[in-house]
Amino acid sequence: MLFSFVGIGLLLGFKHALEADHIAAVSTFVTQTKSLKKASYAGVLWGLGHTLTLLVVGGIVLVLKISVPEKVALGLELPVAIILVVLGARLIIKARQEKIHLHTHAHDGQKHTHLHTHANNTSHNHAHQSFFMGMLHGLAGSSALVLLVLGATSSTVTGLTFILVFGIGSVLGMLGLSMLVGLPFLLSSKFESLDYFLKLAAGSVSCLVGTIVIYELIFVEKIFQLAN
Repeated sequence: MLFSFVGIGLLLGFKHALEADHIAAVSTFVTQTKSLKKASYAGVLWGLGHTLTLLVVGGIVLVLKISVPEKVALGLELPVAIILVVLGARLIIKARQEKIHLHTHAHDGQKHTHLHTHANNTSHNHAHQSFFMGMLHGLAGSSALVLLVLGATSSTVTGLTFILVFGIGSVLGMLGLSMLVGLPFLLSSKFESLDYFLKLAAGSVSCLVGTIVIYELIFVEKIFQLAN
């Protein structure tokens, strides 16, 4: 029973990390580094932030035996979707700024052309933002997980243990995913055009996923429509 309990929790957490909105979010951070170590770090931080929120929110719900209204649970997904669009747009803009192009200007009446980029030379690691994105994802998904736990056990300790194991599974899943996503960008670092294309693709996918979720929440789930 113990091995089944742990195995199911790890498997569900691993699978949860591979959902489309999670992949899209972490990809926007991983694509900004040329290091598998930093890519893995971003993935692990997402998983830790995700697990932290699940434990805090799940613990409160389990201990106090309260329920989260469906509209509220769905509403928590809206800011995550909006941030996905913002992250995707930011990555696209940054990719265009970093793209090397020919630049022509004149000095003392003499025109000359050289390679030019509008990228900011100051290196900055966005991995910490992955942690906060993981927290937001954990907040959006906490109600569904708690309902699953409540349906399987009446013990608060057992429920919290399951959430912790689930969180560990999500950390492992996101670690593997971030390494997998980061590898093509590491290999393409010497090919400027390919690197540019991959960043545009990652940014576009993030914008698309975010837009689809926003549409579904507003027009399909109708989260802003008052109940009769």
